[in-house]
Amino acid sequence: MEIKNRSFFKDPEKDLLWFKQWVSELEQSNNRQYQSIELTTSLGKTQVWGLNLERVDLEPLVIFPGARTTALFWDFDRGLDQLGKDMRIYLVETNGLPNLSDGNSPDIKGLGYGEWAVEVLNALNIEQSYVAGASFGGLICMKLGIVAPEKIKAAFLLNPGCLQAFSLTLKNLYYNLLPILSPSRKNVSKFLDKAVFYKPTHQLSPASEKLIIDYEVFALTRYLDKTQKPYYMDEQLEQVQVATYLLEGDQDLLFPFEKSISNAQAKLRNLKEVKVFPNVAHGIETYLEAIQFIGETIQRHT
Repeated sequence: MEIKNRSFFKDPEKDLLWFKQWVSELEQSNNRQYQSIELTTSLGKTQVWGLNLERVDLEPLVIFPGARTTALFWDFDRGLDQLGKDMRIYLVETNGLPNLSDGNSPDIKGLGYGEWAVEVLNALNIEQSYVAGASFGGLICMKLGIVAPEKIKAAFLLNPGCLQAFSLTLKNLYYNLLPILSPSRKNVSKFLDKAVFYKPTHQLSPASEKLIIDYEVFALTRYLDKTQKPYYMDEQLEQVQVATYLLEGDQDLLFPFEKSISNAQAKLRNLKEVKVFPNVAHGIETYLEAIQFIGETIQRHT
């Protein structure tokens, strides 16, 4: 696989140690420990966190994170408990994002990320799985759906970044650029409050809010991000044949929900259901009712 860009931490030894300590704090907050797997892929080392991995009798769920996040965001406040059933959960740290995986990334518009996702599933000995992705992660799910549809039982897209271009409204640009240009805790908190969450309906506990602010300040100040950002996949989406569920927050500034739904209905040939959550913003993977919907839908499938 051709590597398009290479992202990296400014001080890898120090910064990776900080990240591992952050994971420990999340584990303490959630009162559980994540299993850790390191895989070798075409993009270098890929880190995977897991829950119930020894339970081969359980249905697998593979999760891909959004840009400038870690897959562990899905379990703030033990959010994955909302699935309502035990599953083998694989939290994949996408290469090229600020996490423990190597920073190599392919051309975003090619199928490299889909080929990489196949490598990940094969290395984990997963023949077929439910997959879920938030924002950037939704794009990964669709790339996988093109490359190896037989690997997917059903895909869940949460405010995905592949159904339209990033919104260029002044409000969205302001809140997204603010922490990038001036990555203070105050500006990161403002970005989270205005673009990621929608209080009081959609918010985290104080402990988890501190963790997400810590992470975002760290990612903005310590990681040199060269990875290309999500784009509207347009005609590529027509190649996706897998059963797909779209979960949208009606307060998403980054990818306004009406346009995403319209494009999904026009392009996705096997769109099973669209679920809109009122008063929920872009960080929908942290919204407990969204995780609950995924769990209930998987139970219907099985």
